[in-house]
Amino acid sequence: MRTLLTTLLAAALAVTAATPAHAEPAEPAAPTDDQVEAQGLAGRFDLPRRGWANDVLRSGTPERVGLDPAAIGTALDQVRQYTVPDASGHPLFSGAVTLLVHDGVVATHETAGWAVRYADATGTELPEADRVPMTPDTIFDLASISKLFTSIVVMQLQERGLLDLDAPVARYLPEFGVNGKDVITVRQLLTHTSGLEPWLPLWSRYPDVASRIKAVMDVAPKNKPGTVYTYSDLNLITLGVLGERLSGKKLDVLVREGITGPLQLDDTGYNPPAAKLDRIAATEFQTGRGLVRGVVHDENAWSLGGVAGHAGVFSTARDLATLGQAILNGGRYGHARILEPDTVRLMLTDFNQGFPGNAHGLGFELDQRWYMGALTSPKTAGHTGFTGTSLVLDPLSNSIAVLLTNRVHPTRTWGSINPARRAVANGLAQALAVRPRRGPTSWTPTTAGGTLTTPDLRTSGGRHTVSFSAFVDLDPADKVVLESSNDGSTWSDLKTLTGYGDRRWQRVELETEPAKLYRWRYVRGAGYGGRGAYVDAVRITDDHGLLVDGERDGLRADGWRSANR
Repeated sequence: MRTLLTTLLAAALAVTAATPAHAEPAEPAAPTDDQVEAQGLAGRFDLPRRGWANDVLRSGTPERVGLDPAAIGTALDQVRQYTVPDASGHPLFSGAVTLLVHDGVVATHETAGWAVRYADATGTELPEADRVPMTPDTIFDLASISKLFTSIVVMQLQERGLLDLDAPVARYLPEFGVNGKDVITVRQLLTHTSGLEPWLPLWSRYPDVASRIKAVMDVAPKNKPGTVYTYSDLNLITLGVLGERLSGKKLDVLVREGITGPLQLDDTGYNPPAAKLDRIAATEFQTGRGLVRGVVHDENAWSLGGVAGHAGVFSTARDLATLGQAILNGGRYGHARILEPDTVRLMLTDFNQGFPGNAHGLGFELDQRWYMGALTSPKTAGHTGFTGTSLVLDPLSNSIAVLLTNRVHPTRTWGSINPARRAVANGLAQALAVRPRRGPTSWTPTTAGGTLTTPDLRTSGGRHTVSFSAFVDLDPADKVVLESSNDGSTWSDLKTLTGYGDRRWQRVELETEPAKLYRWRYVRGAGYGGRGAYVDAVRITDDHGLLVDGERDGLRADGWRSANR
């Protein structure tokens, strides 16, 4: 034993001596793939993760990471259907690339429709032989997802000690501190609480790049800084200029040196080269510009030379997922680190709690059910782009949903693609399992107003104790209500379950006056929905003992079904 201890101690000392003094501090290790599998975490929605992941993307299948392929297939079918003309006479979008990741495994990377489909702005379709199909490596104009790249650049400068998030922007850009903007902070720009208006028509109102930037520097706030949330391109245009001023480098260089280069995002950047044009999805037919393809769609970014803080980045689904995984990893991807863990934590912290419904970190949007769907939680992060792009990062399940479309091809007037965004996020959420707490199955509602009812109870033993396990991940408009009745027609509310339940099963227990019947009633509201609700391990007792055991005694399901995940 002494010999073994001596050997181990010598080995430890040798490792310590070999570690350079400037080595990066060790971080708590995320579970390995084997540990994830051994601990039953893979493919689970009801076992939220804590801490950072440590994954590098690799190709695989839904089954490899415990996902339900049927749920993903349903989502992909919906995306494909959106590329088919509907009653309006046109599809929701020309084409799409969908990529879903769980635990670092690319579970699906599918295409639908066309990268180039139309001959003009009215929607005249090209002959099929002249169209360009979507491919997994199609390059898209990310539009406002570009704001994430600018935000990361700003946070990298903060890490280097070159700026203070709570300092006035005018400290670094004196020309910005006019017309009431002298108190606006860097943090307020990142969280869209600066009070600036959403945008200015820079491209049409001002003659050159210098005058367009000056217009942003000169603009007066629309609202008192810090009092309202207003999503504004001007915030990020300003941050792009700030980054250039502090570093002495152009924004595209900062993005290349600080993000795309270290992460080896070879298809990501501004103003893509002509050699890649055949792989780039077309966007809109614009007056004076014709078919916009391979050049940024946003007119203001175009007028600024294609490089701007609010728009201009092009990328593929795989590259964008790589950036997303780096964020889920706490700023590291493989051997490359682009941000420190504490910085990523700040970027994913809601600083807008005073503006309900507009949760926002430093650059990242948070908790936005309108496009994050059933993956939504207070920790879910992401961003969308006007051209039809979206990125959703779910730290609680170590999952990523990417949907890239060219929805503005041939025109921006054909409507919102938010239903498609939610369908993709919902598909990934539904593919993740909610496992029963007791026995082989639990109960989950399938229809609004559905009920799950106990058998008739015959009891003379005093008050009842009703206990059950519940999993609730619902839109705020939805609820599950436990009710009691003595005649089957008049029901009294006993307990209401709603909202976000921290993605964990909870044990509910309450004492009540004896009743003949108990039921769980699901009420579907007018919201976007959530992952759902589950009831399991039902037990009802009185002073004499057990009256109902849900695993043994039949529960009457109307609009509910048994589920094993």
